[in-house]
Amino acid sequence: MTHFEVSFPVRYYETDQMAVVHHSNYIRYFEIARNQMMVDWGFPIEKCENEYGVMIPIVSVELRFKHPARMGDVLTAVAEIDKVPLAKLVVRQAVYNQNGEVCADGSVTLGFIDSKTFRPVRCPELLAEIIDNHLNDK
Repeated sequence: MTHFEVSFPVRYYETDQMAVVHHSNYIRYFEIARNQMMVDWGFPIEKCENEYGVMIPIVSVELRFKHPARMGDVLTAVAEIDKVPLAKLVVRQAVYNQNGEVCADGSVTLGFIDSKTFRPVRCPELLAEIIDNHLNDK
C-alpha cells in the first residue's frame, strides 16, 4: 500500500453557521490529498492531460461521516492506493483532525479517458509504474 497525507487548517468559508465544516468540503479535502500525491510523485494531473492526452474523471465517491470538523481544527487528508490500476484507480481516503479522530473516510474511484475521444483508456504506463514503485518501495 502507498500512503500519502497533507495537512491544512479549516478555513472560515468551509464552515456553516454552527462553525462545523460543511459536508460538501470533504470531497474537496479528498481531492487535495490525491492531487498533492500526484504532484509529489512528479506526475501532476496537468501532465497526464497535456502530455499523455488522458483525463482522470471521478467515477464514484463513497463517503462516511464520523466526527465533525470545526473551525480552528487542523485537518490531515490521507490518500492510500492498494494496487496498480488498469482501467480504474481506487483511492482509499480519510480526513483526521489534530487529535487523530476520523472526521470522514471513504474511497474515490477514478477512470481514465482519452481527452479527444472521451473513450475509456488504460492507466498511462508511467503513472502505473510510479504507483508500482511506491507500492513496492523501489
